[in-house]
Amino acid sequence: MTAQVAELSAVDLHEAALELGDDCLVLSHRLAEWTTHAPELEEEVALANLALDLLGQARSLLSLAGEAEGRGRDEDRLAYWRDDREFRNLLLVEQPNGDFAVTMTRQLLFSAYQELLYERMSSGTEPRLAAIAAKGVMEARYHLEHARLWVQRLGGGTEESHRRMRRALDLLWPYTKELFEPTEAWVRAADQGALPPLSSIEGSWRQAIQAVLESSHLEAPPFSAWQSGGRRGRHSEHLGHLLAEMQHLHRSHPNASW
Repeated sequence: MTAQVAELSAVDLHEAALELGDDCLVLSHRLAEWTTHAPELEEEVALANLALDLLGQARSLLSLAGEAEGRGRDEDRLAYWRDDREFRNLLLVEQPNGDFAVTMTRQLLFSAYQELLYERMSSGTEPRLAAIAAKGVMEARYHLEHARLWVQRLGGGTEESHRRMRRALDLLWPYTKELFEPTEAWVRAADQGALPPLSSIEGSWRQAIQAVLESSHLEAPPFSAWQSGGRRGRHSEHLGHLLAEMQHLHRSHPNASW
């Protein structure tokens, strides 16, 4: 006899989809900021494609969050009419682009996490989350490979590119612990099989990152002053500036259509 799996509550589904969707939305905007500024024309196209992949994931997840919430807020309302305290994204994804080494390091750290997460989510008990993850995992794998090649190229390149990669790791490593700090809603969803326990992917993530760093002549920084709070709405000042830019047009012309 098969045990019956409890249905994920609408509140927990809303929170889980919001966390995942905000990660994608914020990082998508960060990558889009490289438009006309990337070091190579080919890379400008590649980063735009990464940003569009993440934006598509954000749309699906925020639409699901709005549906589960049941307050009539669609993906646009959730994206453009919340302030920074209402966003639930990881602090890692809101960090500024910096130089190209920082951008690729941030992408490596996040994409390795997202690939493992989506792979396990795709067989979860919540069919809508599983469907989004099944599509998104292929994109995450491409994003990870793209970042890996750049990290290896820069880490094993000139003395200057290697120095910048070390600096990028020092800047971003303090935000990695938050990747594996579940909210209460996440824990409940994991207990019901809709999401993987974050502890179940942490070891694999560390192995994947370590392998890339070793092949890039780099190493993870020693213990850092860990930073967290994004999942609970406590963000750096960088998110406020990002949202001011992202939300300006929509708030200036509400209900406008093209």
